[in-house]
Amino acid sequence: MAGATPISSNTKIDMNDSLSISQQEKDIEAGTRTLQHEADALSTLALGLNDGFARAVDVIDRMKGQRRGRLIVTGMGKSGHVGRKIAATMASTGTPSYFVHPGEASHGDLGMITEDDVVLAMSNSGEAPELGDIIAYTRRFGIPLIAITSKAGSTLGKGADITLELPPVGEACPNGLAPTTSTTLTMAMGDALAVALLERMNLTPEQYNVFHPGGKLGKKLMKVSELMSPLESLPIVPQGTKMKEALVVMAEKNLGSLLVVDAAGLLQGMITDGDIKRHIDDHLLQKSVEEIMSKNPKGIAKDMLAAQAMDIMLNGDQPITSLVVFEEEGSRKLAGVVRIQACLREGVA
Repeated sequence: MAGATPISSNTKIDMNDSLSISQQEKDIEAGTRTLQHEADALSTLALGLNDGFARAVDVIDRMKGQRRGRLIVTGMGKSGHVGRKIAATMASTGTPSYFVHPGEASHGDLGMITEDDVVLAMSNSGEAPELGDIIAYTRRFGIPLIAITSKAGSTLGKGADITLELPPVGEACPNGLAPTTSTTLTMAMGDALAVALLERMNLTPEQYNVFHPGGKLGKKLMKVSELMSPLESLPIVPQGTKMKEALVVMAEKNLGSLLVVDAAGLLQGMITDGDIKRHIDDHLLQKSVEEIMSKNPKGIAKDMLAAQAMDIMLNGDQPITSLVVFEEEGSRKLAGVVRIQACLREGVA
């Protein structure tokens, strides 16, 4: 560019360079104006939802109910970038979905779309030429087509079975050219569809975890059964055992505690290092485990969330480092022990 000053590869930005007060004010004003414009546009969009939105949700939900089809999301340019995000959101919330690029669709990828699918196409103008073949394909094979566009009378709007029209609020770009507000509204409409579908299927946090086995959210939704030490690794003795024998078992398993069960495997009590310290005397080894154990140790069912186990261990009257795990809630059938170290190691917090 004529008159431009070349930037050396060694040039570094000085983060301490101060802007003039007037430039700071201009920048903040531009940012504030943009955000406020888009916020106002979202409010307008929310107030304008109608039965078309409900019909779109119903069409996608009925497709899901057949357990064969998928939601095919498509769009060109910035709408395509938004479409990829919408497809990912749908897939992660229980609606099978993927993105098909309209340009590639014209060169063979139309074969990825089946008669069991629903197509969600987006174009602000509704006149993106690359969408033409997808529109024609859905009309030929009777595939439901849902459009998101600001022009209901456009080629896309008129060709769709259901048109979700964006309000005529204009772009935040001062030249009215760069896709800004329109892409925000399109993404928000996709989120609205995803949440409505999610609520229809009553998606629980546990079911959501099926689609998110990794990452921080996945860790928070791990089950106690995934982290607990199993029965075979636990120091367990039957009722009537003398402390002389119980201490040997406790030392061998090195768990820091001892579990006492009856003949049916039901937990009767738990002995910790603290219990032993409180009962140390000349007759400790001759005492039975019933004389030492705590009869109602804290516990949790194995199908509960590990985060709930952490809450019990850390936020009770007195913090503890391990928790008895039962086969099911209300049962005394021993399943294992979950330790706070295991939870922390897996990032459950």
